[in-house]
Amino acid sequence: MKEREQHRRDLAQRRVVPGVMSRWEGMQGNARAEPLAPRANGHHSRHPYRRRRGPRLPLCSPDNDGQCDPWSDAMMAGMTSAVPDSSGEGYLFDNALQEADSRFDALSELFDPSTFRHIEQLGIAAGWRCWEVGAGGPSVVTWLADRVGSTGQVVATDIDTSWVRATEGDAVKVLRHDVGRDAPPEGGGFDLVHARLVLVHVTDRQRALRSMADSLRPGGLLLVEDADPALQPLACLDQYGPEQELANRLRTSVRSLLASRGVDLAYGRKLPRLLRETGLVEVSADAYFPVTSPACNLLEAQTIRLVRDNLVAAGLATITDIDDHLANIATGRVDLSLAPMISAWGRRAERTAHDSMRSQASPVRLNASTNPSPEA
Repeated sequence: MKEREQHRRDLAQRRVVPGVMSRWEGMQGNARAEPLAPRANGHHSRHPYRRRRGPRLPLCSPDNDGQCDPWSDAMMAGMTSAVPDSSGEGYLFDNALQEADSRFDALSELFDPSTFRHIEQLGIAAGWRCWEVGAGGPSVVTWLADRVGSTGQVVATDIDTSWVRATEGDAVKVLRHDVGRDAPPEGGGFDLVHARLVLVHVTDRQRALRSMADSLRPGGLLLVEDADPALQPLACLDQYGPEQELANRLRTSVRSLLASRGVDLAYGRKLPRLLRETGLVEVSADAYFPVTSPACNLLEAQTIRLVRDNLVAAGLATITDIDDHLANIATGRVDLSLAPMISAWGRRAERTAHDSMRSQASPVRLNASTNPSPEA
């Protein structure tokens, strides 16, 4: 028993998977708008950004004969319903815990290249005003600030700004802000609004998305990137042994916890329709699907450590299950996958019906030469 307990403590303290770059990435946030001073110890170091593309997203996980695995389909059908949680409501992943540090590193390593590719294709340029919603860590904010330059601005908002406050400077403003309750920061008028892995965790997603769309200037662009766990529910696509079966069982348990906290596990696929419903035009979407990498292993290990107590308390896993899974990950022989991240983007029309009604209702006044001009 003593050896098992020591083994458990050793695993809980293990925070680094060899071969994973140290990178930062943030999660979403909710709080009132309030400017923050920059951290006294200065900026985090910047990192080289490597471009990678994942395979295009299949509509299901096929088995050996090319058909959708019925067990996977059954899992997907069950992952979209929320189950009441006796442990309470709220965001499941506590960013204040020590595991959050490495978890952010892995998220950044996995998803920054895809995010940056999308924003570059949208045409980001010097002088743009950008709103980074639920900024979390500094990687996306720093990259945006580099692109917009000294003539542009990046407004970074989050519920927990401790991971991003060091980026505050001439081109970056950091605010505490609740995207589901508060008005757009800085009066809106943004050229680009971006949110990654944010709205799926927000209670009032419809209001948050509407606020983001309304904050765009005419012609401005909205890019929303969110997961769709129900579309691909497996941790191990190749379930050929007991280690892979355990990984898939624990993945199902974690997603049950997420559903009990109000997370929409099928949200990603809805984004194109939801963007059109806000009035955006030229809507498109694609997906990035990490199959396996050291960063996937790191993310899985730190996620499991973050929710260990919740899983055990809910009766969804035992301590032995969790310790065995972490030990399997540490061997480097388990190929762990992630849910697809769906990226959807659209443009606010140059002149909306609302703008036209305002223009028609505006009074006019005559200048000295008696030529009518619309009132500003």
